[in-house]
Amino acid sequence: MKLIFPNGEHEPVTLGEGITAIGTAAECPIVLAAPGIALRHAEVHLRNGQALVRVPDPRNVVVLNGRQVTTDTALKAGDLLLFAKVGCQVLTAPEKTPAPPPRPAATDENDGRTRIRQALPKFMLRGVSGSTFGKTYALVGTMTIGRHQECDISLPGDEISRHHARVQVLPDGVMVEDMGSANGTFVNDKRVHSGVIKPGEELRLDTVRFLLMSPGMETTKPNLSAPVAAAPEKSGPGAGLWIGIGIGFVVVAVVVAKLAGLF
Repeated sequence: MKLIFPNGEHEPVTLGEGITAIGTAAECPIVLAAPGIALRHAEVHLRNGQALVRVPDPRNVVVLNGRQVTTDTALKAGDLLLFAKVGCQVLTAPEKTPAPPPRPAATDENDGRTRIRQALPKFMLRGVSGSTFGKTYALVGTMTIGRHQECDISLPGDEISRHHARVQVLPDGVMVEDMGSANGTFVNDKRVHSGVIKPGEELRLDTVRFLLMSPGMETTKPNLSAPVAAAPEKSGPGAGLWIGIGIGFVVVAVVVAKLAGLF
């Protein structure tokens, strides 16, 4: 079994029996130096030809075929894996053994890259309370949230209904629909049957709270204050000219007022 990285973040890796760690740590067999990758981000366990992916820390984002991995999950040939934003394909070793001609190889690589980019999560829910605190859940397409194990995002807790809410990714936000829950679905503390939540806003299922995040959201916030900080520095040698013009207007206004009083 092999891991192929179409975007070139790492050379193709043939998995051996045992554990193959993926992360930024130098001791990992697969080192991925990319934003969002933890020291030991994930592990691939191979035993007797059977492979599974394991996530040591639930805060590490690993997505398999569009669904976030939260428990040990089996891998098979053709699967698409995402470690944060780094994508790879799972292939059986015999399928990649023949050296293809240059042109078909480029076509295969482009096809793989396209599928992986479509699977990139546009939005994520970050838990900010209770048992979900610090955990992230990638949102892809339409997903259900609830206590039942068959839900795309399964949450423990008696306050969560078996099928509590449905979320659907939109171009500029996420549509939230309550599925008849007992304790309600809230967007920014307002109970809703359906509504759209934007990045930075809060989704609450009874007492379980989430913050909707999007890639690059944290990097854009500092820029909002840049013009305010830079404003004092923009006053250069021309500042005295504008001050002088302002004083001139005041003097003229005073003179006109006095003349008006004389007449």
